[in-house]
Amino acid sequence: MRHRLVLFGAAILCLAGGSWVVSTQNLPHRPMVAHKVKGDLYMIEGQGGNIAAYVTSEGVILVDDMYDENHGEIMATVKSLTTQPIKYVFNSHQHSDHAGGNVKMLAVADVIGHRNVRANMAKRGTAGMPRLTFSDEMSVHLGGKEVRARYHGRGHTDGDVFIYFPEVGAVHTGDMFLTNTSTLQPYIDYANGGTAVEWPATLDSVLKMDFDAVIPGHGPLSNRAGILRWQSTFKTMLDRVRGMVREGRGKDAIAQMLVKDYEFQPAAIDQLDALLAELE
Repeated sequence: MRHRLVLFGAAILCLAGGSWVVSTQNLPHRPMVAHKVKGDLYMIEGQGGNIAAYVTSEGVILVDDMYDENHGEIMATVKSLTTQPIKYVFNSHQHSDHAGGNVKMLAVADVIGHRNVRANMAKRGTAGMPRLTFSDEMSVHLGGKEVRARYHGRGHTDGDVFIYFPEVGAVHTGDMFLTNTSTLQPYIDYANGGTAVEWPATLDSVLKMDFDAVIPGHGPLSNRAGILRWQSTFKTMLDRVRGMVREGRGKDAIAQMLVKDYEFQPAAIDQLDALLAELE
C-alpha cells in the first residue's frame, strides 16, 4: 500500500517535525479545580491529565498525578477535600502529564501501574517508576471501598489501564478517551506499543463494565454515551483513511484531513506512516 502513496508536501513535513505535545512538553499552567463526581469520588483538573481522588475513611486513592511541578498543588487540593493522607496512586499510563508526579508521590504513597508502564519508563530511564505492577487486573481495598484497575488491551499505548470505582459506577479512562476536543484528537503512541486498529476493540471491552460516570484523560466529566460517540468517531476516522488509501490519495491529503476533521495535533502527524502500515 505504501508504495502507492506520494511523499509528504513540505508543509506537512514541517508539521511532522515535532513530537506529541502532551507527552513531551508541559501544558500551560492551570489552577487546580476539584469537581465532585459521585459519592466520595472527585475529579481534579489542572495543568496535566485529569486526576481521580477517591476519599475513604483510611486514606485517599488517586488516579494519576500530573507533572512533577504540580505535586504541591495536588497535595493542597486533596487536603481541601479531606484530612486523610494519600495512600495509593494508580498510573493510567506513563506519559509525563499523567505520571510525571510519581517521583514525589513515591515518598508518600504506593504507586501502581501496568507492567508495560514500568517497562516503557525503564527503557527511557524515566524516574518515578511504579513500585507495584500487574498484568491484567489489580484491586485496592481501603476504608471499605474498592478501586479496580484493569488492562483491556492496547490503544493509546500498550500499558493503558482503566480504573473502575464499582461502588459509584464510575471509570477513569486515561487518554483512551478525551473530552477536550469537539471531534477526536487521539494520539497513538507507536513508540510505546500504541495501536489505532485495536483501540476501538479495547473500548468495546471497557463498555461491558457497569458504569455511567466517566473521568476522561483530559476535558470535562462525561458518561457512557460520551465514550460511545468518541469510539464511533474513531471508527469513522479509520474507515476514511482506508478509503483514501484505496482511492490512491497521498499522505499529504490524508494528513490534512486528519488535522482538519479530527483535530490530530500537527506535531503528531508523524504517526501517519505507522498508521498506514497498520492498515496494510
